[in-house]
Amino acid sequence: MKTRLPHILAVLTAAAYLPACAVSDSPDASRALPTDPRVVGALADNGAEGYVVVTPATSSIASGTTGQLTAAYYTSSGGLIRGGRFFWTSMDTAIAIVSAAGLVQGVAAGSVTINATTQQTQIVGTATVTVTSPPPPPPPPPPAGTETLIAAGDIAVCPTSFDEATADLIDNIPGTVALLGDNAYPSGTTANYANCYHPSWGRHKARTRPSIGNHEYGAGATPYFAYFGAAAGPAPQGYYSYDLGNWHVVVLNSNCVNVSCSVGSPQEKWLRADLAATTKACILAYWHHPRFSSDVSHGSNTTVAPFWNALYQYRADVVLNGHAHVYERFGLQNPSAAADANGIREFIVGTGGKSPFYGWGTIKANSQVRHNATFGVLKLTLGAGTYSWNFVPVAGKTWTDSGTTACH
Repeated sequence: MKTRLPHILAVLTAAAYLPACAVSDSPDASRALPTDPRVVGALADNGAEGYVVVTPATSSIASGTTGQLTAAYYTSSGGLIRGGRFFWTSMDTAIAIVSAAGLVQGVAAGSVTINATTQQTQIVGTATVTVTSPPPPPPPPPPAGTETLIAAGDIAVCPTSFDEATADLIDNIPGTVALLGDNAYPSGTTANYANCYHPSWGRHKARTRPSIGNHEYGAGATPYFAYFGAAAGPAPQGYYSYDLGNWHVVVLNSNCVNVSCSVGSPQEKWLRADLAATTKACILAYWHHPRFSSDVSHGSNTTVAPFWNALYQYRADVVLNGHAHVYERFGLQNPSAAADANGIREFIVGTGGKSPFYGWGTIKANSQVRHNATFGVLKLTLGAGTYSWNFVPVAGKTWTDSGTTACH
């Protein structure tokens, strides 16, 4: 009568033991004999002299994918029984199924035992397969003739992982990354960029076009310019422009104490000359401090009014800002905060990872959407004469904001 070891032994060793086989080869020198005293004792107690090994003993596959298992039949002295045939079974077909050849296919997330049973002696070898959820599908490509801009500000803080969560979003969104300032807390030092920013958002450095925030000036802004190099524009000015498909994009320095923003300043003159020179039909600009904001901590900033005046005169379409740790979207408005079909739409996206969120003060005219409880990024799809926006929340959150409209 053939005897089996208890189930716990099979799970422990990913093998089952069997009585002596009539035919066996010489010992397989590549395999060590079992030495665990519990195994040896069980062999003696049961008179068992052989075992079945399933390889790999543990493995992981994603749902919907496959993994190959193999089984081998040995005598207790290590001799391989060649030509052995096995029945393959899954102990939970809701998690994984297995073919007659040992090919396992994941069905749903979970852990399952796969058995390989010798056809004549009914000895069972086991393996454990963990099935994981399938990876998310790749994002759809942007429509033909469009460009994607992914924006957020107020980002990296070493003691927290919120910036890691927003960086994970960007992993799955192709396009240009626009930083809206205050990129590395607390002071924009070399260490802040190396230790806080670089491990998360830094992996997208090659496609990043930054703007400078007030926290960067905690270290005099030198580490900011050193980290981003030519992508940050000429140092120490921190303003520059670039084209993105059918759009002209302007990046400004709103730290007006450090680099003047006033009418007639080098920056304001450069802005007007740059806008006059572009041949693109649509214009987007971004910098750190918002001209209009309903947050209670910082509110609106009048020192950047010359930016708005110039952009409005040249029929710009969109302005992006950070500084306030909130998300706020405004309707089209002119520099006097009056609703205007030819005006500029402002987005505040201070949701890159810095906490806490700010509360709300006096709600400003033309403020259409406000939210202060979800980290995320703003995805802008810039087309020929149109643009759409979509606030993408971090994993586990569902709040969003989206829309589509034409540029001027």
